[in-house]
Amino acid sequence: QLQFVESGGGLVQPGGSLRLSCVGDGFTLDYLSVGWFLHAPGKEREGVSCINTSGENIHYVDSVKGRFTISRDNAKNTVFLQMNSLKPEATGIYYCAAVVSSISPGQTTCTMTAFGSWGQGTQVTVSS
Repeated sequence: QLQFVESGGGLVQPGGSLRLSCVGDGFTLDYLSVGWFLHAPGKEREGVSCINTSGENIHYVDSVKGRFTISRDNAKNTVFLQMNSLKPEATGIYYCAAVVSSISPGQTTCTMTAFGSWGQGTQVTVSS
C-alpha cells in the first residue's frame, strides 16, 4: 500500500519558515503525483498543494499561494513543501499522499484527491 513518511515539522513563530519532507515508504515516487494535506485542529483534512510526476504541473490552495512552494527530487525519492511567512492558521498535522492525476495528451495534471494510506504526518505549530 502507498504510505509516506513525513518529517520536518516543529514549532515556529508567526512569520517563520519550515521545510517539510515526504518519502515513499518502500516504493518509488517517480510515477506518482503527490499532494500535501493539512489536518488543522477541529477541521477536516484539506489539500494544500500538489505536484505532478515531472514537477511541471503544480497547484496550491489560495490561502498559501506566494508563501508555500512544493517541489520534488525524484533522485532522492522525496517531495518537499517549503513554507514561508507562516501564519497561526497553518497549525496542524501535515500529511503527504499519492493523488489522482488527470491525464490529457502531453500533460498530466495533479489534483488534491488522495488515495492510498495516510502516514503519521508531521506536526506544525505556528505560535508566538
